Amino acid sequence: MIEEQVILVDENDNQIGLMPKMEAHEKALLHRAFSVFIFNNKNELMLQQRAMHKYHSPGLWTNTCCSHQRDGESNLEAGKRRLQEEMGFVTDLEESTSFIYKAPFDNGLTEYEYDHIMIGHFEEEPKINEEEVADWKWMELEEVKVDMALHPELYTAWFKIIFEKFYEFININK
Repeated sequence: MIEEQVILVDENDNQIGLMPKMEAHEKALLHRAFSVFIFNNKNELMLQQRAMHKYHSPGLWTNTCCSHQRDGESNLEAGKRRLQEEMGFVTDLEESTSFIYKAPFDNGLTEYEYDHIMIGHFEEEPKINEEEVADWKWMELEEVKVDMALHPELYTAWFKIIFEKFYEFININK
């Protein structure tokens, strides 16, 4: 199986090349990514717990799904594809904002991403892919904020950054 390629970008999100995903993480090169946030009618966020065998952040709680766009794929197409692959459903998504973050991990890899945040709505239970997702739950944003402050070690680096710096872009009940 050919390793997935990520889209290398400059600080303005202009594509400058492709690289195997692991190599980009080993070399800490800026690449395009996305984070999907799914809400229900109660303004609860669907969180996922990453599978225990993931190469970084295993077992940590995070937003509904996240991944990397493929060459030629729009942000929205990528978000819908990965939502189906990880959580077993598709819904309409809207782009919210984007930002750059860098997070080194204990295993020597670094996430250095131009992350596009997308938001959608869904009312049913997901059909999780257990290769990708260990568990899931609905939580109110304020509840997540409090829990994250009390137990930051339970959440992914990018999810904490989004909550700290971009809360207004994911708070649909403003």
